[in-house]
Amino acid sequence: MGIQALRERKDELAKQANNMIANAGDKVWSKEEADSYDKLTDEIGRINSQIKAITDQAELDADKLIDQAAKNSKKTTTLKDAVALYLRKGMNLNAQELVMVQNAMSTTTGSEGGFTVPTEIAAMVIDALKAFGGMRQVATIIRSSSGNDWQYPASDGTSETGEIVGQNAAATTGEITFTQVPLVTYKYSSKKIALPWELVQDSVIDIVAFVVNRLATRLGRITNTHFTVGTGSSQPFGIVARATSGKVGTTGQTTTVIYDDLVDLEHSVDPAYRGRAQYMMNDASVKVLRKIKDSQNRPIFVPGYEAGAVVNGGAPDTLMGRNIIVNQDMAVMAANAKSIICGDFSLYTIRDVMSAEVRRFDDSAFALNGQVGFCGWQRCGGNLLDTAGVKFYQNSAT
Repeated sequence: MGIQALRERKDELAKQANNMIANAGDKVWSKEEADSYDKLTDEIGRINSQIKAITDQAELDADKLIDQAAKNSKKTTTLKDAVALYLRKGMNLNAQELVMVQNAMSTTTGSEGGFTVPTEIAAMVIDALKAFGGMRQVATIIRSSSGNDWQYPASDGTSETGEIVGQNAAATTGEITFTQVPLVTYKYSSKKIALPWELVQDSVIDIVAFVVNRLATRLGRITNTHFTVGTGSSQPFGIVARATSGKVGTTGQTTTVIYDDLVDLEHSVDPAYRGRAQYMMNDASVKVLRKIKDSQNRPIFVPGYEAGAVVNGGAPDTLMGRNIIVNQDMAVMAANAKSIICGDFSLYTIRDVMSAEVRRFDDSAFALNGQVGFCGWQRCGGNLLDTAGVKFYQNSAT
């Protein structure tokens, strides 16, 4: 069965599962109904595994084709735009090409040579980082023109209230207490990547997209790790590190979680933030939650369809009616692991300084090996501005 047919089958099964829950209402599910639902979700799980296997193999096949194209390249010089021209040829430009590149890109060179790519291309790195998912999918993202340390003002107004005043009476003063939350930025590097000279010269390859995706993947992995579990020591504070305890698992829940503990976790989030609350966890934890039932034997996990997109009639996976955000940097369930968080994730703020930077390197370290080097940089940081809005579930110690 092809990948499109598998996706269509998954959507069909997910809609059946959603309809079962909608049609059942508040009644207690029979064993037969629960078994029927489990069969649907089991088949969805198997299809997800098949789709992943097919896409993983497709990526491997694509890499092989790219490598082969590089080896068989005729080294053509058909170039689409100034950026591709620079990425392919670096500083080895004739006068006309140099003017073309200078007009589109910075006119200064770094200490190791090379131009800085224009903001439109650097923005592609940021877009690729968003597509990477995880924290950038749900956090609030702001951009600053400089990287100076910020002390972001935050205030907990959940206990504040107004008053009734009499006629001609003066209003009393209700002081607001502000705290300072640091939003420090750090300089991230993708590390240099080395591409064979043949690949860079091959006009069949979209060199801009190829380089951007490679660099963004590396930047996306390290920044998402820090935005999730960063310690705040020489790296950003991660959302898990700043979240406060919502529920510690009942004894025996070292690698699992029970329905009652999830209810307690959800209600540990302040009601002011609970309306926008979502769940975040590792995909391995999603697998555990798929089998959990409530007190009426109804499933609390509802599979999404249309690949989790909330468009074209699609819907994301939900847990007790709340969206599930899969983040592979969340801890896998284990003794004392903070494996699930619940809350308003937009309270986590990511600060980007200007745009990302991409450079090409032609120094001897690469040239002697018939390679061209590329590297990307990004300055960013993050922090959770209000810890009352996000709570974590911690598996039991024993």
